Amino acid sequence: MTRDDAMQLLREYTQNPNLIKHALAVEAAMRAYARRFGEDEETWGMVGLLHDFDYERYPDLADHPFRGVEILRERGWPEAIIGGVLAHAEHTGEPRDTLMKKAIFAVDELTGLVVATALVRPDKKLASVKVKSVTKKMKDKSFAASVKRDDIIKGAQELGIELAEHIGVVLEAMQGIADDLGL
Repeated sequence: MTRDDAMQLLREYTQNPNLIKHALAVEAAMRAYARRFGEDEETWGMVGLLHDFDYERYPDLADHPFRGVEILRERGWPEAIIGGVLAHAEHTGEPRDTLMKKAIFAVDELTGLVVATALVRPDKKLASVKVKSVTKKMKDKSFAASVKRDDIIKGAQELGIELAEHIGVVLEAMQGIADDLGL
């Protein structure tokens, strides 16, 4: 399977441009961590692209990402990618027993917080966002209230990375694709 295959599947199931941008942001963060850990960037990137591909059609926790996993299996996607998709959400019970599974859990919610932080900047650009800005916004529970801060903290801990450094890795990855994100 290739990135093109992953993009085709994502676009088949996802019409919402913001969900597609979220997938691209998570892909960029996953690729950054794959490079950092000397892992397979393509596989990690595809997990990032596909982790929520079924969400628009199956948003309930009883279905997401389980329906997506069924689709991936039916289409012959590798179990490593399927395990990564399952690991992005606590409610699946998938053990985060690999670096890739830890990374997808760690970056998913954080990408949303980074986007929200950029959107309240005067220029609405990722280029002007700093780690300190994201850290400050993270402490404000009413800001981007749906972002699960505990998941961000737990994810960084599971990766063995200080929170500020984790935010920096994800922010830099997203800044690298700012045009694709419209930020």
